[in-house]
Amino acid sequence: MTRHDNRTPEDIRPVSIRPDFTKTALASVLYESGETMLLCTASVENTVPPWRRSSDPAESAAGWVTAEYNMLPGSTSPRKRRDRSKVDGRTTEIQRLIGRSLRAVVDFDALGEHTITIDCDVLQADGGTRTAAITGGYIAMAAAISRLQQDGRIPEDARVLKDSVAAVSVGVVDGVPVLDLDYFEDSRAEVDMNIIMTGNGRFVEVQGTAEGDPFDNETLNRLLELGRIGIEQLTAKQADH
Repeated sequence: MTRHDNRTPEDIRPVSIRPDFTKTALASVLYESGETMLLCTASVENTVPPWRRSSDPAESAAGWVTAEYNMLPGSTSPRKRRDRSKVDGRTTEIQRLIGRSLRAVVDFDALGEHTITIDCDVLQADGGTRTAAITGGYIAMAAAISRLQQDGRIPEDARVLKDSVAAVSVGVVDGVPVLDLDYFEDSRAEVDMNIIMTGNGRFVEVQGTAEGDPFDNETLNRLLELGRIGIEQLTAKQADH
């Protein structure tokens, strides 16, 4: 099968990673997956939420990582209205997914009394924005942690990151399991699934839905295998930055 953009079922979209895209955040990356484009920034505060603090004042607090996600008005056509007063349910769900995924690979005791906020702003959407946010958000987070260590705010020998994490979509389009769906494929997929995995091949989360007829175990296994293939490629790209 050749897909509409000439990819094979096992191909991810072309990935472009531009670190230090902005100067104001401690770390940033412009992450592009095909026509999907996000700006991921990492900001750090020398404090943690009150509930992260120990009841013993002598004990140092464990750190925290959180994420925010937003689609800019011009990222889609027609224009998406800004979330001014209340974040919609989809945005809330995606923010929680990004945060869970990033926290899965962080040693909070080693991070110390710091809160890292990863902001993922979609500049252009063509499918897979939440998976791109996780993959790009990890790059920004890792760069921020490295800079905290370079600045002496975290010991250089602290192993804050236990592993890497990346995410990719898979699905069934026209009866064929495929990797990394763009919007054209996602809008007509019979099965839609997001897979989040660590660099060592362990699952963080799997979200899968049959859009029509239920799918069988053989299809599930093939989709998971495609996800593994995609995550391996994305992990290699992350390691280069």
